[in-house]
Amino acid sequence: MNDTTHRIRIRPGSLADAPAILDMLDSAVVWMNERGNTEQWGTTPYSQKPGGVARIERYTTENAPYIAELGGVPVGAMVLDCGPSPQMPIAPAEEPERYVRLLISDRRYAGMGIGATLLDHAVEETRRAGVELLRVDCWAGGGGELVAFYERNGFTPIDRFLSGSWPGQVLARRVG
Repeated sequence: MNDTTHRIRIRPGSLADAPAILDMLDSAVVWMNERGNTEQWGTTPYSQKPGGVARIERYTTENAPYIAELGGVPVGAMVLDCGPSPQMPIAPAEEPERYVRLLISDRRYAGMGIGATLLDHAVEETRRAGVELLRVDCWAGGGGELVAFYERNGFTPIDRFLSGSWPGQVLARRVG
């Protein structure tokens, strides 16, 4: 863990954070596209996708959003829920769970441990809720780099799925 992770502060998010989250998502699309990845999130900025703004507004009002800050500046976001998105072809767990619906970091701060710090916070929040299972789903294409990120952070792949032609992976982590 580098010194930066000690300076990252996690706070509860709110609707007021939606513009910052959308900016992070839009810049992530550009960043992925510049590296040849047009399959994960496409080429349209997230804020311009049909339903994109409304989804982030719902996430910040109906779920449990958390914002990572560095020096008071939002540099990452995570949204926790009690299960997977109903739009995804993923079955709910057969026990209580917490589910990472969104994890994003500002690409200008890549490599500073923001995603890992947010996942550590998800583990804490899951334990605090008295729940032992934390799950997440992610894009499984592109050589599996994103799946490997979650594995490095203590998650184990459990189920693969297709959402249309989008390959996905569900991962789980026991926190009890």
